[in-house]
This record gives sequence, structure tokens and C-alpha cells, in this order.
Amino acid sequence: MISLAETVLPWAALITEPGAGDSDLVLVIPWLLPPLLLLVGIALGYGIHALLVRTVGRQLHQRATDIVKAAEHEAETILNRARDKAELTTLEAREVAAREYTERRRELERFEERLSQRDLRTEQRAAMLEKKEAALDAEIAEYGRLKAELSKTRQEASALTEAARRKLEEVAALTVEEARRQLLQRTEEEGRTTAGHLLKKLQDEARREADRHAREIIVTCIERFAAAQASEVTTSTVSLPSEDMKGRIIGRDGRNIRSLEAETGCNILIDDTPETVVISGFDPLRREVARRTIERLIADGRVHPARIEEVAAAAKEEVETIVREAGESALAELRLTGVAPEVVRTLGLLKYRHSFNQNVLQHSIETAHLMGMMASEIGLDPAIARRVGLFHDIGKALDHKIEGNHAAIGADFLKRHGESALVCHAVGAHHHESENGNIYASLAAAADAITAARPGARLETTEIYLKRLAQIEAIANSFEGVKTSYAVFAGRELRVIVSPEKVDDNGAIQLARQISHRIEEQVRYPGQIRVTVIRETRCVEYAR
Repeated sequence: MISLAETVLPWAALITEPGAGDSDLVLVIPWLLPPLLLLVGIALGYGIHALLVRTVGRQLHQRATDIVKAAEHEAETILNRARDKAELTTLEAREVAAREYTERRRELERFEERLSQRDLRTEQRAAMLEKKEAALDAEIAEYGRLKAELSKTRQEASALTEAARRKLEEVAALTVEEARRQLLQRTEEEGRTTAGHLLKKLQDEARREADRHAREIIVTCIERFAAAQASEVTTSTVSLPSEDMKGRIIGRDGRNIRSLEAETGCNILIDDTPETVVISGFDPLRREVARRTIERLIADGRVHPARIEEVAAAAKEEVETIVREAGESALAELRLTGVAPEVVRTLGLLKYRHSFNQNVLQHSIETAHLMGMMASEIGLDPAIARRVGLFHDIGKALDHKIEGNHAAIGADFLKRHGESALVCHAVGAHHHESENGNIYASLAAAADAITAARPGARLETTEIYLKRLAQIEAIANSFEGVKTSYAVFAGRELRVIVSPEKVDDNGAIQLARQISHRIEEQVRYPGQIRVTVIRETRCVEYAR
């Protein structure tokens, strides 16, 4: 290491060296002073740095020594704690092992005791089995002896029985098989006679009880529900405010009234009745459209073909709305849901349909109520019964468009629109045209008959009614082989009785078909007529 003296002294000697001129000294000093100062600063900085390094080194060394001592002390403390904990854990483990060893020892002792007891019981049971085995050997020997004696006795009895049988056959002049056959035949005849009497008695009692219970149910339902009846008319009248309006409706050369009849499909009759227009037609829906059209034209005052066409279109839309509302109202009254929109509309069309002057929608609602009550009385589902009752005549809204009876048409229509098979079968069989009927079809037939039998429900001119019945019976009697015929159920069924020697089974089927076709061609009647051909063969013998 170069010290400060070694660096500065040569320069100082050069400056103060004897013999140098003053001029040289003056020139040298400015150039030597900065390096001298720099060297002095470096020497001072180096010395200070060395001093600081020594001081800081001693402090760091002391601090490191203190840290090492503290770490050693802490490590010794942790080691002592771990040693104490290990000793404590070892002690506890020894205690647990000692307890487990003691418990295992006790369990082994108890197990050894149970084994010893079991061995004792086994020895006792073995001794008992030996005794029983000896007794069983004795019994087997006794059984063999008794079996031999029994076999000998059976042989003797069989010989005696055979001898007695031969002797009995000789006395009775019958074999055993013949006697058994006669006894069985006599027993069978007596049993059939007794069973027949008992069966007839039970059937009579069941029939009487069923009739009584059915009458009670029907009377109860009729008392609980009574609906108002509305009769059908084939004409509607509209009052006019003045006679001048009658001329407007007729129009020049009758063009307005012809336009009205063309748009509504009804006959508009304007006779000498003052201030009245009569609408005639067999379709109630068209009559309602015509009535609303005329009323609007009267209120508006403008009557001409273009206006008539516009008002008639509006009236048709209004009637369509009324039809749908009528269907929805019927469903709401009967608390029925899940009905397709097309079914609701078709149901509403029944508001403008009549059967024997009875409004079909009101008749269907009444039938549904009666069916629901009867179903509750006999333990069936009243919701399904009400559904069948409401839809049972829905085919009457479509029968003028589709060929067939209204029951089959309604069942097919309901099936296409998502109704259940149970409801469709009941609707299709409620007049017993189908073999797929069920208990709900029978309820529908009963409720239908009840509503039709109400006083004032169905009206018809007596003369027309009697003429139709006579015509139907005359048609049936005109066929060869028919003995007699009866129109029953208000002319809705024709029962034809034929001679069995003239008409066979196949001929009866053809005769029923021929009579139904002849009635369809020659008779005008509402609804449908059921033709039943009865061929009966009676065999009569007399016991003298």
C-alpha cells in the first residue's frame, strides 16, 4: 500500500530543490498543484474508507456473533422442548399400549371362557343325540314291524272288499262303474235344478234392487237439476220504425231484398203485416245473421246492395263471436278445461241447432249436469261424465256436412282434436250404434232420455208425428216375411218381427238394411231411426 508521504515527498523535494531558478519554480507550481491535490484527496478518501470498513466489519462481526449465539440458544430451547414432548408422547403411548394390552388380555380370557362353555354344551348335545339315536333305532324297528302287519292287514281287507263287491254286484245286477255313473248323473241333475232356482232368485233380487237404486239416482238427479227449455221456431221477425223503411228494404225492382236473400241465405217476407219483416229459414244461424243485418240497416238508414254486403259480413263475424262465446260459457259452467279451439267453436254452433224443437246446446248442458250427478252417485269420475254429456250431440253441428249418424260423426271429430279414447267411445256409442261402448255411454243414453222426456222439452205436431209412425210401420210391413212391426221410443226405433220359417239369419240382416234404406228414401224425420229385426224360434212341448 502506497502511503501519503511516499506520494507527496518526491514532488515537494522537486519544488524545494536548491539550485532551481525562481522562474522555473513559478512555471512548475501551477502544473503540479492539481495532481498534488488529487493525490491528497485520494489518499484521504482511501484512509477514511479503510477506517469505515474496519469499523463496519467489527460491527457486523459482532452482530453475526450475537445472531449465532441467539440461534444456538433458540435451537437448544427448541431441542429441549422437543425432547420433553417426545418423552411425554412416549409415556402416553406406553400407557395406551398398556391399556390396549390389558383390554386384549381380558377379551382373550372372555373368549376362552365362551369356548370352554361351548365345548361343554357340545358334549352335552352329543350325549343327547346319542340317546335320541338309540331311541330312533328302536322306533324304526317298531315301524318296520307295524308296516309289515299293516301290509298284511291291507291284503286281507282288499280280499274281503273284493269279495263284498262281487257279492254286491251279484245282488244289485250293476257294476261299480255303472253305479258310480248313475249316482253322478243324479247328483248333477239335482245340482243343476237347485243352482237354476238359486240363480233365478238371485237375478230377480238383483234386478229389483238395481231398478230401485237406478230410480233413486235418476229421481235425485232430476230433483237437483232442472233447466229451462226453449222451443225452436223457423221464422224471425224484425220490427220496422215506419212503412217507408219497408220500401227501402225492398229497393228498386226488389234489388235490395234479393241482395239480402243472397247474402244471408234466408227468405225475406214482406207482406201486409204493418211495420214487420219476417225472416224464414230452417238454419237458425242464417236467420240470426239476417236478423242482425236488417236491424243494423234499419238503424243506419242506408240500404243498398254494397251496404247490405258490408253489414252482412259484419253480422257474420259478430255471430261467429257469439258462437265461440257460447261454447266457452258452456265449458265454464261445467268446469271443463283442455278443449281444442275448434271443438269450442263447434260446441257453440249447437246454440243455433234444435232437435225436436229442443235447443241442442241447452240439452247438452243439461245432459252433462245430469251425468255428473249420476256419476257421483255410482262412484264414477264426474268430470269425465260431464265431458261426455256436453259432447254427446256435438256431431249434430256437423251432420249436415258429413254423411253418417251424429254420434259417429261427433266421436270421429273429437278423436281428431285430441279427446281421450274413453270420451270418444262413449260419445260414439250413446245411441248403442257401436260395440265400443262403456259405462259412460250408458249414462249418456239415460241422461239424454231424461232431458228429452221433460214436459215441454220436445214438441211436435201430433198429426205429423202419428203419420210418420204409421208410414214407418207400413214400410216395414210391406216386406215379405214380416209378421208385424212396432215404432217405439217416439219413432226413433222400429222393431220388426219376422217369421222364422220364411226369413233366416242372413235374410234378417238383409231385411234390416233394406228397411232402413226404404225409410231414408221415403220418410222425413229428425235424428235417426234404429231398425231392429227380431227372428225368434220357439219350441213347445207338453208334459202329460
